[in-house]
Amino acid sequence: MGIVRREAEYFFGAVRFFTRLPVPGWVGHSPEALNHSARYFPLVGLIVGLIGALVFAGVSAVLPKTLAVLAAMVATIYATGAFHEDGWADMVDGFGGGYSRERALEIMKDSRIGSFGAIALVLMLLGKFVALIEVETLLVAPALIAGHAFSRLCSTSLLHFLDYAREDGKAKPLATRISLGELLCATGFGAVALLMLPPTAAVCGVALALGATAILAAKIHGRLGGYTGDCLGAVQQLAELAFYIGLLCRFS
Repeated sequence: MGIVRREAEYFFGAVRFFTRLPVPGWVGHSPEALNHSARYFPLVGLIVGLIGALVFAGVSAVLPKTLAVLAAMVATIYATGAFHEDGWADMVDGFGGGYSRERALEIMKDSRIGSFGAIALVLMLLGKFVALIEVETLLVAPALIAGHAFSRLCSTSLLHFLDYAREDGKAKPLATRISLGELLCATGFGAVALLMLPPTAAVCGVALALGATAILAAKIHGRLGGYTGDCLGAVQQLAELAFYIGLLCRFS
């Protein structure tokens, strides 16, 4: 297999795993390929953010900003099948209702959503909605692109720094720690969209996203001894929210 075709298969494998977007029929599937596809997770986020940005631009041309932001959020959730939102709700359920590592993992594996998860999901969506409304209108589209890309870099970083906590599960194909080189490649994709934002805003967004990632990663490591697929989704969601909030920081 040529290098270009191999890398294309890794990229489309990431698209297939994390979104509902169609991929070419020739793209195969294997745990090994999905391991290597981690370098493209932020690029998938960039695509998802671009979908949201295009929807925002189209809707805001004829409707108020609030409805345009809501439409953009709906579009990104539909494109991903609420994959990361589900992980956020499941992790909060597990951490909120599980008083031991084993019980937390058991709750997180349950497909049903509990009170902790439902409340956390509502607050997460509301938080992102309010933050994006407060972002300057001309910056909402680039904020969506950068936020989705960089937040997926934050969750990808767990694949380098933490071990997998389960013997099996939906993130098991990703259970091999990615190399530093793969993490640096992912960093390039996660950082490129930041160039569309004012430097100060981008720095603040990155700082808050990294801070939120570090805090949640420490919590995950302390409770579970490693990450799960739900934890990756939770980190992405929290980092995305923190990124948007960071864009709103004022120092004058």
